[in-house]
Amino acid sequence: MPKTVVIVESPAKAQTIQRFLGKDYDVIASFGHVRDLPESAKEIPAEFKGKPWARLGVNTDEDFQPIYIVPDDKKRRVTELKATAKDAQRILLATDEDREGESISWHILQLLKPKKSVEVQRIVFHEITPEAIKQALAEPRAVDEALVRAQETRRILDRLYGYTLSPLLWKKVAPGLSAGRVQSVAVRLVVMRERERMGFVPASYSGIKATHEVEGTTFGSKLSAVAGQTLADGQDFDHHGQLTNKKVYRLNADEAGPLAPRLQAAAPFTVTKRDEKPGTETPPPPFMTSTLQQEANRKFGFSGDRTMRIAQQLYEGVAMGGERVGLITYMRTDSLTLADRALEQAKAVITDLYGKEYALATPKRYKSKAKNAQEAHEAIRPTDLQRRPQDVKAYLDADQLKIYDLIWKRTLACQMRPAEVMRTRIELEVEEGGRTFTFGTSGKRIQFPGFLRAYVEGTDDPDADLGDRETILPNLKVGDKVAVKSVEMTEHITRPTARYTEATLVRALEEQGIGRPSTYASIISTIQNRGYVFKKGNELVPTWTAFAVIQLLEEWFSELVDLGFTASMEDELDEIAEGDRDAVKQLKAFYFGTQQRPGIDAAVKEKGADIPFPLIPLSEEIRVRIGRNGPFIQRGEGGPGHTCSVPEDLPPADLTLEKAETLLTERAAGPESLGVDHKTGRNVYLKSGRYGAYLEREAGEDGEVKRVTLPPGANASELSEDDLSMLMSFPRLLGDEPGTQFAVTLAIGRYGAYLTAGDRKANVGDWRTAATMTLQEALDALANPQNNRGDEAPAVRGRNPCAPSARLRAWRAK
Repeated sequence: MPKTVVIVESPAKAQTIQRFLGKDYDVIASFGHVRDLPESAKEIPAEFKGKPWARLGVNTDEDFQPIYIVPDDKKRRVTELKATAKDAQRILLATDEDREGESISWHILQLLKPKKSVEVQRIVFHEITPEAIKQALAEPRAVDEALVRAQETRRILDRLYGYTLSPLLWKKVAPGLSAGRVQSVAVRLVVMRERERMGFVPASYSGIKATHEVEGTTFGSKLSAVAGQTLADGQDFDHHGQLTNKKVYRLNADEAGPLAPRLQAAAPFTVTKRDEKPGTETPPPPFMTSTLQQEANRKFGFSGDRTMRIAQQLYEGVAMGGERVGLITYMRTDSLTLADRALEQAKAVITDLYGKEYALATPKRYKSKAKNAQEAHEAIRPTDLQRRPQDVKAYLDADQLKIYDLIWKRTLACQMRPAEVMRTRIELEVEEGGRTFTFGTSGKRIQFPGFLRAYVEGTDDPDADLGDRETILPNLKVGDKVAVKSVEMTEHITRPTARYTEATLVRALEEQGIGRPSTYASIISTIQNRGYVFKKGNELVPTWTAFAVIQLLEEWFSELVDLGFTASMEDELDEIAEGDRDAVKQLKAFYFGTQQRPGIDAAVKEKGADIPFPLIPLSEEIRVRIGRNGPFIQRGEGGPGHTCSVPEDLPPADLTLEKAETLLTERAAGPESLGVDHKTGRNVYLKSGRYGAYLEREAGEDGEVKRVTLPPGANASELSEDDLSMLMSFPRLLGDEPGTQFAVTLAIGRYGAYLTAGDRKANVGDWRTAATMTLQEALDALANPQNNRGDEAPAVRGRNPCAPSARLRAWRAK
């Protein structure tokens, strides 16, 4: 009997929706995109091979017609889609409601080629719930051709950009590199930040702090003025270490050191001013894609990719009590809108959990501030706020629970009353040596916690301590004498601008109007996977390869990595989506150029031969270059003793001229012998390479050279000859894994000792302890998921930097 066929993107989504619709519907998955431009020469259809534009996969001679192919890994899926839809009476295209989802639906329709008698409609929904699916079925529409054209233009633009510039980078910088319309701008932002750090000159200044105790309350104060002149702090210095505000008083260590005990001797201090001002702290808005990625990165150290994978699982449905349930709304959005039903439910849940006084009298409706906000969805919220995190905990893994808990709390918080606080500022003075020294201290008391009972937002400031939301000061009044427990000098050095984290880079791209919610996670992953950026802790550090590529693009193709130009292209793509701009004219202008500017094709052809191999100078004589084996330092014209590798994990800003000269000297002097491997009688040397320090045992008669990574935390000069012999025994074959017969090997890498068996790896910590490991112990370690090696940033360790204060916890416990 003919059925209605519903086509979605993922099998998990298909399972959930099939349960809602019943046996009269066949819900099947396309597994994402079914057609794309050819990726390699072998995928180009035979009739187009030999065409001058064939490698692009876009016919630049015929209005930029794309050449679509079905990739080999999708051919079986397309056959299954056609077979299922063959006898359908009605086809419902139910892919995601964004440009990419609209494009997938259009491509599926082009491949299926249904008969004219078959009714084809497009349905969309923001959440996978029975109510949302029922509403979607009641409001079908046609495929939005303007949205499809906009996505197609975006894809073609990206192809023209990447496939035109990337070959140039292979010739001038290194093989295998890539350029991208948004990717290259993201890399440039990271490089620009590192350049700021390279040019930074630190400045030192001093301060004085005092500790007081009044009626059992201990509090601190800091010197803020000397004889009425404000004391200098870090904000008063520029990037070059110069004092920009000439009106402030710069206290140095020579003066502060002797002054501190004299001020203590001059105690007590006198209260000269007390100000109290009521204030409010407003809740953050509900999550959209970028802010969810940022907050998950701050609180859990999750990468954008990891956050979106988890959110997609929660959106598509989780098995609960024998059925799949969608727990959150669609996760790729830049909207801050909440449905009326969600607002009503939030008020009811807040009233039930915290009391009527915590709920807003009228719902607060948020509007996105993101430049070019255009993804017409709701904000990210739970599909049912009655499902508390503790209610679903048994059905979720640890990561899913963290993300669901974050979304649930944030959604409630945005509809709660602001926190009410009382801010206090107290100034104390003391006379010494004929001068008046003013100390200041600030306090904050939470009068009404409001949304803080549900949620505390993270911060990008590494020094912020959100755990202490309150600082309670004693009830002092003007004229009171305050005793001093101690007075100490403090020393400070200005710090360069912080490197980007995933969270702050996403925010920067969003603020500039570059990229879209659905692309941020893939951009961050791409620039790391392509070797342009690596992670140091939570920081994104550009490689020297990134420096070389951005230098080349800035000097020869500046417009293509200009922030304003890239953002304007996003605006133009939005206009295509709205039907206000012609896609072909846009592509012609970009590729072939206009009277005002040359196109990318002509620019690369005209300039390519003249572009030199990039080098990054550290001084007139010393520079960094990119070679076949990675970045290296070169002095003068190079040659023996005048080149050396740059350690892989050394940030560019940390490669000072002095450091470069040291590396060159060490290389010229030859390796340092640490001792003898007594098992072979051969010398063991300490060397440095792209991936850091390593040990090398000199070659024997057979010419074999043995190399082992220096374990993290190990001091090479303190290694005994027994240690050297033990290290030279790595990697060790412990035996075969029963059942699979995979060789179980113990080795040492940059992060310590680790095990391998097939494609599995497990960290096992200290190399000395690991050296005694048995095969069974190794098998147990490989079976323990906590030892699994991965590329994710570590979660925040120790006390949660976003934890509530003790009083806030008490309020929450009521």
